[in-house]
Amino acid sequence: MNSELALRNRQLMAKLLVIAVGMLGFGFAMVPMYRQICDALGLTQTRAVGSMNTQVDASREVTVELLASSAGLAWRFEPLERSVRLHPGELATVRYRVVNTLGRPVTAHAVMNTAPASAARWIEKRECFCFSDQTLAAGEEREMPVVFRVTTDAPASLGTVSLSYTFFERARAS
Repeated sequence: MNSELALRNRQLMAKLLVIAVGMLGFGFAMVPMYRQICDALGLTQTRAVGSMNTQVDASREVTVELLASSAGLAWRFEPLERSVRLHPGELATVRYRVVNTLGRPVTAHAVMNTAPASAARWIEKRECFCFSDQTLAAGEEREMPVVFRVTTDAPASLGTVSLSYTFFERARAS
């Protein structure tokens, strides 16, 4: 009876080990799968365009509304312009102003969102403060540019895009 219990325990341990190894492998497989899903949906936040097609579609215009917020972070963060009109393919430079109103240095990271959400695939950024963490000293004020374009393959029905950036504070090292 004791040897039968030991055999069942070994079988259970082998099954659990196979499950644990399978879960570990699945976890590693999720990284490239996640990247492919984000690329397919146009949700890649750090997509920078090295060489761009410089053709401009002058037959239509897109209005890009600029929004800014800081999630739970006591920073003043705002676009210097509320909106910009541009032709698809045309490079635009917009500036945001951020002020650290806290009495300590803060490191934060900006995340871009678009409305409609599907419009993210047609926004190509050349330069953006969202590509890296931003550290501001206590009371520091900074103007930060975003250089982007709406691609020429954006659908003609895309007349207005809301481009929103939200700053999130990075956890402080203990």
